Amino acid sequence: MFMDVVDNDVLSSIIGDIYDCVLNREGWSRVLTRITQTMDAAYTTIALAGTSDNHGRFAAQSPWDAERMRALQDYSFDDIPGLKAAVVGDIDTPVSTLSLMPESELQQTAFFRNWAGPQGLREGCIVKFVHTPDRIGLLGCTTWADKAAVSAEDQRFLTLLSPHLRRAAMISDLLDDVRVTAHLFRESLENLAVPVVLTDAVGSVLHANASAERMFATDGPILRQGRTIQAQNALMGDALLQAIASAASDLSLGAKGIGLPVSAAGQPPAVAYVLPLTAGTARAAFRPACAAVFVSTTTSASPMPEAVLTTLFELTPAEARVLVSAGKGLNPSQTATLLGISENTLKTHLNRIYAKTGRSRQADLVKLVADIGTPLATG
Repeated sequence: MFMDVVDNDVLSSIIGDIYDCVLNREGWSRVLTRITQTMDAAYTTIALAGTSDNHGRFAAQSPWDAERMRALQDYSFDDIPGLKAAVVGDIDTPVSTLSLMPESELQQTAFFRNWAGPQGLREGCIVKFVHTPDRIGLLGCTTWADKAAVSAEDQRFLTLLSPHLRRAAMISDLLDDVRVTAHLFRESLENLAVPVVLTDAVGSVLHANASAERMFATDGPILRQGRTIQAQNALMGDALLQAIASAASDLSLGAKGIGLPVSAAGQPPAVAYVLPLTAGTARAAFRPACAAVFVSTTTSASPMPEAVLTTLFELTPAEARVLVSAGKGLNPSQTATLLGISENTLKTHLNRIYAKTGRSRQADLVKLVADIGTPLATG
């Protein structure tokens, strides 16, 4: 693959198209075609499915032979090289096939001999962009046989796209198939069971649908203090407002405002998703609002504990796993054994966690996890 560096203008444009898919799911095919072209790949697929029954919430692909894609369904989970590693691996972390096995070994698999090879394909690169208790979301990009192996820059491109895919997919899923039309957005929002609040760049409420007004009237999980919204969970207040402020730029938003646990301790779990309403896109019809805050109390919308901590404190996946364990009160020896790492490695992770979270003792980490509350407590 030829990508030497991610062009920020191209990246920002693709991210904008991803968010427009919240309003129109038919746009996913165009998004995947753009990703394929940017990476000089063969084709790209995306899917969000249930973890228990593999029931698809949605799926799309860039143009490819329909008969060949149907034949792909004949292969099991373990038959497709790299698929299992991506599913069990870290979120937002691309896995390329040739990073897992030599090319000679790949070419001996039945999948390559019977499906990929005859179509002139080489390898795949898969990134897990959603992982909740009952859902998995995967984006997969497949390369041509005459192209170079998936590069570090290719993987960085998919890493940068992943949190934006997650936000768009989860918000779209919350809409429960009610299409939000841009030119009738107030009327469309009123039909949603999920609370939606449109705000300016500092979190002032410009419009709230009926579900959001009921939420305000019953004190949470998001409150309206004067004109400004505030998470019932005080620890999430700054994170929510920071995400709203960052929504002025799709590119700078990153993972901020994805699945923020906004309910207070002891209250039913609720999470918030912040959708940027960037000018110059289909979402511009929602202006002058800068952000739309969606609030969900469904289990499927609650991210895994590691994803919450990664979003809040910019932790690495390994650091997030350590914080989850330390937050349960496990001692260093127990945590190291549980995670399969040395105590020296654990110490390194803890030092970085203390620096990123502004804490200095394990007792502080235990309190931090407790204060965040659900969904960490049920992880």
